[in-house]
Amino acid sequence: MTNKSLLDRLAALDTNTVSDALDFLGLPGATVGLRPLWNCPKIVGRASTVLLAPKSGSAPTVHLITPVVEQIHSDDRVLVIAGGIEGISCWGDILANAASGKQVRGTVIDGFSRDIDGSEAIGYPVYGRGVTMISARNRVVQIDAAVTINVAGVDVSEDDYVIADSCGTVFVPQAEIEKVLDLGERIAHRQDGMVEAVRSGRSVAEVMHDTQFEAIQVEHTR
Repeated sequence: MTNKSLLDRLAALDTNTVSDALDFLGLPGATVGLRPLWNCPKIVGRASTVLLAPKSGSAPTVHLITPVVEQIHSDDRVLVIAGGIEGISCWGDILANAASGKQVRGTVIDGFSRDIDGSEAIGYPVYGRGVTMISARNRVVQIDAAVTINVAGVDVSEDDYVIADSCGTVFVPQAEIEKVLDLGERIAHRQDGMVEAVRSGRSVAEVMHDTQFEAIQVEHTR
C-alpha cells in the first residue's frame, strides 16, 4: 500500500481510536501531555526526528533544528523533537515559517515553544508541553537527527507515523502501521455503532459492557 493511502487512512481516525488499537495490540505509542499549543488543526504524517540537549561551552553553533528543516524535500513530514529543557523554548515563529515553506505538516515537541502567535498566524500546527518566552539560544543545541528518540516516554524512530489532535499525540511504529490501521478502522466502526445504539435508546450499561469491547479483540484474532 502506498504511503499516501496509509496516511489517508490514518487521517480518517482520531488519536483515541489509534490509542485503543495500540492497546489491543500491546504496543506503546500514546503520549500524555503533548497537546496543541494553539487551536491548531490535526496533523498526520511521518516523523523527522530531532534530538536536543543542554548546550555546553560558549562556541557559536548552528541554530537547533534548522539543518533538519533545510533537508526536507517531501510533503509528508512532521518534525518530532525530544530533549527539550523545562521552560526553555525549542521552537519559534522563524522556524515555523521555514518549516511551512518546506510543506512540513507540523511540529511535535517534548518541550516548549515561544512565539506561538507567530505559528498560529501562518496556520502552522505545534504540539508540545507548553509555551514560554525564554530563548533556546546559548541554552539548547541539536545533537542528532533521524535517530530513535524518546518522546514523552515513547520511542519514536525516523519515518514512524504521527497523529495529533485536540486529545494529544500518538506515534505508530512504521512496521506496525497496517495492523494498527486495520484494527483502528474496526474499532471506529464498532464505536460508531455503539453511539447509534445509545442514541436509539439502548441501555448504555449494555452497550458499554466489557464484552462489547472484547468482541473487537475476537474479531481481530480471527
